[in-house]
Amino acid sequence: MGLFTRDIQSLDDLFVHALRDIYYAENQIMKALPKMISKASASALKQGFEAHLLETRGQIQRLEQVFKLHGVEVKGVDCPAIDGIIKESNEIAGEIADKNVLDAALAAAAQAVEHYEITRYGTLVAWAKRLGRADCAELLQQNLDEEAETDRKLTMLADNILNPRASSV
Repeated sequence: MGLFTRDIQSLDDLFVHALRDIYYAENQIMKALPKMISKASASALKQGFEAHLLETRGQIQRLEQVFKLHGVEVKGVDCPAIDGIIKESNEIAGEIADKNVLDAALAAAAQAVEHYEITRYGTLVAWAKRLGRADCAELLQQNLDEEAETDRKLTMLADNILNPRASSV
């Protein structure tokens, strides 16, 4: 189902589609993070990715709760956006030999993922509230807050450690 198809007739339909989109995205991220952990050389970056892997598991569980609360089947729909972000980061990482430059690239790729998730969760929170689903909005807000915090930590890590190391190459 494409984003704007006949299957989407209401805000509720749009909400469910976006929920399935982010559910797919989070599961793809779960698969991608171990590869990113193995490629990272900076210990702080590795630790950050490991922490986010655990966090992502919790976010998936919250999404499954939202599906159940909303009374719809737990399932994902293909998300070309996240697939493209992950594919691009894999391609770039495969081309970088210097470990310091690679770490900076991995952090930037992770932030691209975070920004997608922040956008999607922000929209889902707004739609859940509009649909009168404060219970769903609360769970989605927790995911949004975690994604925003991860983005903040990545920015600090890149600004203070990774980018300075990469620029000295």
